[in-house]
Amino acid sequence: MKKLLFTLLCFTFFLSASAHNEPKVGDILTVKTPSAEGFNHIDFPKANTLIKRGVVTGYKSVDNEAVVIDKVDTKDNGSTTVIIKKKDGSKFFGLLNKVKADYAKAIETGELVIIK
Repeated sequence: MKKLLFTLLCFTFFLSASAHNEPKVGDILTVKTPSAEGFNHIDFPKANTLIKRGVVTGYKSVDNEAVVIDKVDTKDNGSTTVIIKKKDGSKFFGLLNKVKADYAKAIETGELVIIK
């Protein structure tokens, strides 16, 4: 009986977690800088490109930055790509108005965090 109850509880948790994970246009997220070299699931320019342009010395300018989902694109294989822009309307690194991100993978790795 305990195993059945535990299984039902896990299944309910899984369904509720996946139901709230659908991105919508206008959702507000926060960009978190990963501990590794760069972003893997958000299409920011590489750090060396930014340094060569003299824009910034790294990704510090986007850490804890509030962003808004501008467009959602779901593909046939189930992956969801979102286009994000800064909430305040300024450009990323003074160069890019909008950036593409793999929503599920960026949330999973912590590059994007959902604001409730």
